[in-house]
Amino acid sequence: MNSVNKEIITIVGAGMMGSAMAFPAFDNGHEVRLVGTPLDREIIDGLKKNGHHKTLKRDMPQGVKFYQIEELQAALDGATLLIGGVSSFGVDWFCDEVLSVIPESLPVISITKGLHCASDGSITSFPAYMKKKSGRNLCLNAIGGPCISFELADRHNTLVAFCGEDEKMLEKIRGILKTPYYHIDLTTDIIGLETAVAMKNAYALGVALAIGAAEHDCGVGCPEHYNPQAGLFAQSVREMRTILEVTGGNADKIVYGAGDLYVTVFGGRTRKIGTLLGRGMTIGEALVILDGVTLESIAVTKAVIGALEEKEKRGKFDMKRVPLLSHIKELVTGLKTVDIPWKKF
Repeated sequence: MNSVNKEIITIVGAGMMGSAMAFPAFDNGHEVRLVGTPLDREIIDGLKKNGHHKTLKRDMPQGVKFYQIEELQAALDGATLLIGGVSSFGVDWFCDEVLSVIPESLPVISITKGLHCASDGSITSFPAYMKKKSGRNLCLNAIGGPCISFELADRHNTLVAFCGEDEKMLEKIRGILKTPYYHIDLTTDIIGLETAVAMKNAYALGVALAIGAAEHDCGVGCPEHYNPQAGLFAQSVREMRTILEVTGGNADKIVYGAGDLYVTVFGGRTRKIGTLLGRGMTIGEALVILDGVTLESIAVTKAVIGALEEKEKRGKFDMKRVPLLSHIKELVTGLKTVDIPWKKF
């Protein structure tokens, strides 16, 4: 346990990553309050009953307190840090239902990965979007970098970055949450970090195409072909750096996106959808197998491609610089089945 003052930390969003953030917070001796969104009712009911998280598949630390969304005000009473634990699909809800009711003095740090893309082709970070949408002078920060939720809950060594406008506040939040296993870099380059870690979702799907292509040729369950995966990984990093240039982020933030890309390729829904598409399935066929689940990889691909195409219309970008992302867009919008454009890399 770190020798820090006891804080009251409220986490809104009881999904896997939001809930995993309770572990370093609680290990540091803080009071931790986990609030479910309307989609988390069963999770919170289960936690209140026996402390076991049904999707994280872990027992939460004894002493963490659990709240349904209707109990939000009680969970916010006296809080000194708010952790936003919603996915990119919940950003507007988080702004409307949570950021609208918190004190402006309460600092916020969000785990949400994604980018907001406007019709004019502009691309902004979620902290910037949330601040504008809320219309309030809030201290909004974010977490980026490679972190698998259940490994954090198992207290495996994890290196992430916190970004925000105020260096002193970032130092304070790091002091609250860092542990011997949860290691934290700091940066004021919000758009750089957020761009890098948001794009890993799209490109993890791209790398996973090689897994499915191998299964198409050699049978499901065959040994993986790592050369094509590595080639797609390299092209992904190249294109992620290009998009960092577009958004104005510092190129060195690619390290967080590359690390995040690495862990995402190894498992989860993004690997699965990429694998199915790599076998030659259409997006419709793949989503039937995945039971229609929503995927952040698809959402960020459509949003960023839309923004880049708008920039190209305005003479500010050349889509030839992102051939892999362009093909991923063709796949997830149903325009084509897989045909990896190796000659365009």
